[in-house]
Amino acid sequence: MTTAETVLTTTQVDAFWADGYLCLQEALTPLQLTSLTTDFDTWVEQSRNHTEPFGSTIDGRARFDLEVDHTADKPALRRVASPIEVSAAYLAAMRNNRALDAVAQLIGPNIEFNNAKINSKQPGSATHVKYHQDFMFQPHSNQDLIAVLFFIDEVSLENGPLQVVPGSHRGPLFDHWHDGAFTGAVDKAIEAKHIDRAVPITGQAGAACLMHTRLLHGSAPNSSEAPRTLFIAEYRAEDSKPLQVNHLPSKYQGEVVRGQATNRVRCSSYEMEFPEVPTGASFFSQQAKADARQAM
Repeated sequence: MTTAETVLTTTQVDAFWADGYLCLQEALTPLQLTSLTTDFDTWVEQSRNHTEPFGSTIDGRARFDLEVDHTADKPALRRVASPIEVSAAYLAAMRNNRALDAVAQLIGPNIEFNNAKINSKQPGSATHVKYHQDFMFQPHSNQDLIAVLFFIDEVSLENGPLQVVPGSHRGPLFDHWHDGAFTGAVDKAIEAKHIDRAVPITGQAGAACLMHTRLLHGSAPNSSEAPRTLFIAEYRAEDSKPLQVNHLPSKYQGEVVRGQATNRVRCSSYEMEFPEVPTGASFFSQQAKADARQAM
C-alpha cells in the first residue's frame, strides 16, 4: 500500500472539477526529468536507422512510430507506446511522482495504472492532434480516469502545445465514428463549435497537466525550432474497470500505484459506441481517416 501525499489545495481541486484540467509545477524531480530525457534522446538516435515504425509491444504492434517525413538526417520519432516496458526510468516515474499524488486526491485514494505513451513533435513537425476525448478510446465502468501529461521539454505557444476546452468534460460524449469509420476525432462541426474556447497549455520542463478523460482537446503542429515531447501516463480509480481491450496494452496495466486493491467495481451511467481496436503503431493512423473523409 502506497499512501499519497497531499499536494493540491481545495482551490486547485475545485478548479480541476470545474475546468477538467489542472497544471502542476515540478511534477517531476530534476533527476527524473534528466533520466527521461536521456532515454528519449537515445530512442531518437536509434530511429535514424529506421524508415518505418519499429520495435514491438506485447500485442505485436510497433512500439516506435515515425512521422511520414522522418529521415536519418532529420529524425521525427512521434510516438513511443508503453515506454515503461523498455525503460526503468519511465517505469519508476510512472509509479512515483507528485502528479500521481494529485490524482489520488482527485479520484482516489485507490489508483491503478491504465496505460502510458510518449507523444513528441520534433522541430518543424507536421503532426497535429485532432480534437477528441480520451474516454472514447477506452470505455470503463465509470469515468474516473485522469491522464497526466508530463512536459519533457518546455512547452511554448509555438511548438504545438496541448489545447483544451475548459468545462467540456461536463458536456456530452461526442461520436468518434463517422461514416462507418472510427476516426478517433470529433466531427469538424463539433470542433468548430468549441475551438474558440480552447486554451493552450504551456509550461516549463518537469511540469504536468492533469486532464479528465472526457475533456475535449487537440494540438497544432510544431512550428518552432524546439522539440515538444510529452510523457503521458494515465491512471484510473481502482474501482473503474475496463470494458474494452486496452488500446495501449502493458504488462503493468491494472497495477495499484496508490492505496490498495478493493476488488470492487463502481458503475456510472453513459452511452457510447465501442471504439475500434487499433492495429497501427499509434492512433495517428486512425485520425488520418478523418482527413480522408473530409477530402471526399
